[in-house]
Amino acid sequence: MMNKRARTTIGKAVVDVWKREVGELSTRNFAHRLGASQDLVLRLDVYRKLEKHRGCVNTVSFNADGAILVSGSDDKRVILWNWETGQVKLSFQSGHNNNVFQAKIMPYTDDRSIITCAADGQVRHAQILERGQVKTSLLGKHQGRAHKLAIEPGSPHIFYTCGEDGMVQHFDLRSGTATELFTCQPIGDRRNYMPVIQLNAIAIDPRNPNLFAVGGLDEYTRVYDIRKYKWDGSSEFGQPANYFCPPHLIGDERVGITGLAFSEQSELLVSYNDECIYLFTRDMGLGPNPVPSSPMSMGSDASEIGGDYQSAASSLAMDADEKVAPQAYKGHRNCETVKGVNFLGPRCEYVVSGSDCGRIFIWRKKGGELIRVMEADKHVVNCIESHPHTMVLASSGIETDIKIWTPRALERAKLPAKIEQVQPDGIHWFASSDDDDSDYFYDDMIFYGDDDDDDDDDDDDDDDEEDDSCYDDDEEDDSCIDDDDGDDDDENEDDNEDNSDKDADDEL
Repeated sequence: MMNKRARTTIGKAVVDVWKREVGELSTRNFAHRLGASQDLVLRLDVYRKLEKHRGCVNTVSFNADGAILVSGSDDKRVILWNWETGQVKLSFQSGHNNNVFQAKIMPYTDDRSIITCAADGQVRHAQILERGQVKTSLLGKHQGRAHKLAIEPGSPHIFYTCGEDGMVQHFDLRSGTATELFTCQPIGDRRNYMPVIQLNAIAIDPRNPNLFAVGGLDEYTRVYDIRKYKWDGSSEFGQPANYFCPPHLIGDERVGITGLAFSEQSELLVSYNDECIYLFTRDMGLGPNPVPSSPMSMGSDASEIGGDYQSAASSLAMDADEKVAPQAYKGHRNCETVKGVNFLGPRCEYVVSGSDCGRIFIWRKKGGELIRVMEADKHVVNCIESHPHTMVLASSGIETDIKIWTPRALERAKLPAKIEQVQPDGIHWFASSDDDDSDYFYDDMIFYGDDDDDDDDDDDDDDDEEDDSCYDDDEEDDSCIDDDDGDDDDENEDDNEDNSDKDADDEL
């Protein structure tokens, strides 16, 4: 019964060093084994706070080599950081009229091509020119908030976006236009009162970039195969190749999905509001028709290109009793906001998420053991981004700073005694907010199939004047940067303090 996993010892580490020196352990495997060490996770501590934004920081993301961190905020500004020194390499107005929800650097572009999406529904492209000048352009638009985007692995041109209009769009920067792939539809009887599934998250399988997953305001994660899309419009591309959902949540109209992530092993991580995080392997899919009587069963081409996902799902559909339940990760609270979820470690050995209690939770992927809880925000932690090559984390939330975490603590941390303890004030502090356009305000009713929220899509532009309080104590100019109100022509005239680092742009 006492079958505890053997902990890595100093002696084992010395042996690994010896094996590496004599060639019995490759340098790559040595680095991966060291990088996945639980000892490093237990020594994570705040290395630096990046303080420049004037509103909630909704997105943080590393570039391909991990040297630069890009962030976006309710202040509608995008900042590129040298996170190691804390230096602002470049700061510019995104051109959005509302809170920036995601910003990413396109790979293989010398870190000069940045894509963003926001609460105004816009999808924009920022190009960094010489001497730090920035040109932004509008690529496309969603009707309602556009929460997330996903870059095709290894491509400097192609990415996808999703939004509250249920639309998934495909972008190719070489053409500068958007292709509307499909609108995500509910299944079964829900079509009567839910015209579309409002989408919060999208992710691409790094091992097979033809497959991407979306999740939103119902219990199903849908996986699509882009190879089924006919670019001449000769066929409808709305039939998922596979569905994923924990068995006990099927039919539960109270839950929704806030975050998705694929591991390097093509495992699918799904974070539910007011529920747990679940890890699915390919053999846990429900197939293209999770509800046999659903009109979706009319899609006869669903089995043409589904690949490994469908073949595994079809075999398991014949015997539901033999299905393996997905691994669950518990302890955090995901009720108040649209939270992301992520993997940590060189081979995705850990699962990491923020929480409503202002803490970061880290679980061992295999087995779901909670090994670390870290205080990270006075209110809520929403974004956790892991460094692409080393044990470094970036986190952000309701506070206006970004925290960089490195394994620098002298002592190994221990789990707190009362992990379930709620926020000290004991209230849902979002309940009194008027900022409906913030990515951090999500009333519980949004996840209960309340169709009234569709009306809010038209309010994004109407709220621009009164939005952007950014939950900041200062209600004057510091609440947001609005010198140019998203005017593209004025982006190069941002405050001098932000552009004092323009000369450093030559390093980009």
